[in-house]
Amino acid sequence: MWLQQRLKGLPGLLSSSWARRVLIGLLLFLIFYWYLGAERRWTFLGGSAVPGGAAGECLQSEIHKWKSIADRGEGLYSTHSDPLDTPFVTGNGHILIDVDANKLWVASSSQPGSAPVHQTEHSPRVNVHLVGRRAEAEAYLLGYRKGAVLSVRCASPAAVQSALDCVSIREEFIAHRSRPNVYLQRIHINNPSDRVANVDITPSSPGSRSRFSSSVDTLDDREVELSSGTVQVENSQVVLVVVVTRKLKNRIQVAAKSEYSDNILSVVWTSEPIESSKLEATFSSLRDGAKKEMEELLRVDMKELVQKHQQAWMDLFSSGIEMRKITDSNTPSSRTVNNTLYYILSSSTAPLLDQRPSAEERARLVSSLNYADHCFSGHATMHAENLWPERVSNTAQILQLVTLWTLTLQKRGCKVLVAAGAHGAMQGMVLSFGGLQFTENHLQFQADPDVLHNSYALRGIHYNQDLINLAVLLDGEGKPFLHLSVRQQEAAVKLYACEAGCLNEPVELTSEVKGHTFPVMVTQPITPLLYISTDLRHLQDLRHTLHLKAILAHEEHMANRYPGLPFLFWFSVASLITLFHLFLFKLIYNEYCGPGAKPLFRSKIGYTSGFQHLVSTLPALFTSAVDRKETDQNLAIRESSGGTSSERILGFIRRQVEVNMLEPFTGVGADSFRHASPVLTLRSDSTRSPAKEKTTAATPLRSLNRSFSAGLLCPGSNRDELRVFEHADLSEDFQSWAQFDVHGSHEVVLLQQKQSLPRVFLKESMS
Repeated sequence: MWLQQRLKGLPGLLSSSWARRVLIGLLLFLIFYWYLGAERRWTFLGGSAVPGGAAGECLQSEIHKWKSIADRGEGLYSTHSDPLDTPFVTGNGHILIDVDANKLWVASSSQPGSAPVHQTEHSPRVNVHLVGRRAEAEAYLLGYRKGAVLSVRCASPAAVQSALDCVSIREEFIAHRSRPNVYLQRIHINNPSDRVANVDITPSSPGSRSRFSSSVDTLDDREVELSSGTVQVENSQVVLVVVVTRKLKNRIQVAAKSEYSDNILSVVWTSEPIESSKLEATFSSLRDGAKKEMEELLRVDMKELVQKHQQAWMDLFSSGIEMRKITDSNTPSSRTVNNTLYYILSSSTAPLLDQRPSAEERARLVSSLNYADHCFSGHATMHAENLWPERVSNTAQILQLVTLWTLTLQKRGCKVLVAAGAHGAMQGMVLSFGGLQFTENHLQFQADPDVLHNSYALRGIHYNQDLINLAVLLDGEGKPFLHLSVRQQEAAVKLYACEAGCLNEPVELTSEVKGHTFPVMVTQPITPLLYISTDLRHLQDLRHTLHLKAILAHEEHMANRYPGLPFLFWFSVASLITLFHLFLFKLIYNEYCGPGAKPLFRSKIGYTSGFQHLVSTLPALFTSAVDRKETDQNLAIRESSGGTSSERILGFIRRQVEVNMLEPFTGVGADSFRHASPVLTLRSDSTRSPAKEKTTAATPLRSLNRSFSAGLLCPGSNRDELRVFEHADLSEDFQSWAQFDVHGSHEVVLLQQKQSLPRVFLKESMS
């Protein structure tokens, strides 16, 4: 009741001018608040624009360049607000560091193809954190072309409320590509505030049950930390691991408005699987070797060391796979492809970058890399989901993936590429993705023609001394074609190419920027889509050895492969639909226009069986009237006329009004019903529809169309109303009795208008 009274007073409240002004101002504020957006709303109300407060704002400003790196497909990053279930690792085939989990994995063999499959209990990451109570926000970047994991942390002391005063700690974790035993952690601290920042640098201490122990030693007047331990392998053997790390001060003070940078070098040496009895002798050898390498590194310029590492990774990614347009869900995305390539390369050694192999061994590796005969045999691996997994959630899955790729390449004729280490693994994966295969005299592209609706590029394919870029592109109509370009490295060697079947003269490939295009032709039986060779005569003779039945354009092949449903099927469907609509039209026509058709509209109050029986008695009444030669159009049979038909009809009217007619009509109350009189009226079409031709006294009664109404005459307070509950038309030919049409209506007529109605046909008082 209280709410109802307040709502009733609301129109009066809004009638005042000040209330309207307040309402309009509130609406404008809500529109402005919605227009600001989610982030600006929080800032407008005095809060931080991003989660994490001042530290979160500082983090966003630090990583704004990472988004462009991820968009170019050169890395991916993870933040606390947008985490990725992806391991952030760096490795070189000899060691593998899981930065997020702070775990070190080592290989038990230096042979190519052997991944670092042994997890140690050593924690390679040194902890760097701001002293005191603070709020922190952290993000990681996995850089493919840098071969490193980058970390950014923004620390905001409790008293700091501005992002400009947050201390940022940048770290870069590198497993050096050309120095397989070297691990580097670079630190850069920026203190833009007006106070001194105290930063603790502490190594992760091994657990009480750890197999690793550590001690402090000196090397050229510098302190180093020496850690050693074992990893249990098969046959009761162990792998001995020795780690020498340059030790920094436990606490560093970064002055106000200043920066601090340093590098934490680590050297990791491992042994082959050995017996426990040989641990002491092996430990002395590994310790001396690790300390000697550390001495060399301390004299090396760190910037030059990092540049060599980054250049090695950029050379590796000069080859690769670029996904441009994907039209199905089975094709791996660009992120999936780059992730897989990076994980495989991080777990593969690089003999070509190592200085230890002899000149002859290096020449053999380069030769196998430039022409890997019979690699890659079999179908393309583009749609092999186990080789290009969309999700890799931990380091163990990375190592399983490396094992699967190594086995696949070895079984498909790529053993020489596996022996070439990371460079060979990249070549083998690129060849397998597109279905490229080296034969004795040429390189052939044998991709499945049915999957060429995807657009992708294979770059940096080694062929002799040149690098070939092959792309599957789509024209404006969605038809695929091949684009080929060459990057000549040293001495110019002529290359030739021809499309499927080699019916046209082979084209000489040049180093032009625009490259060369070839149509996609499909042969019957299926043969490679493209041939590349240094021997022109070989390609000219090749056309005579293929023995083809037909050569089709790609669109013709797809039309023949997927012709769709036959013409007879569509003709049958169209015929059934047409016949159904014709049958439906016939039903509708017979219902409303044919013989015995029903009228288009009917009353919402259905006829009862009693009322239909009442209607069925009227023809007999009309017949008796005709027999008495009553020619008046508005016949009246009053109560005094008696007769069996009249009494029966009067009884029916009373019962129908009391039982059937009154119940669905809620406008008549109980009091009105007790004083109401049932009424039945009869009229001709000329009376009901003045627009029609009027009937005359000479019109035979048998040919007249009649209608009647049955209802209640209800007395009101000021006037009486005639409530007509049922209205029926009798379109009856009394000579043939062939048609009997009844439809109902519902209306209320004022008593003053009763004079325009036909004369009362039957009337009985209900008293």
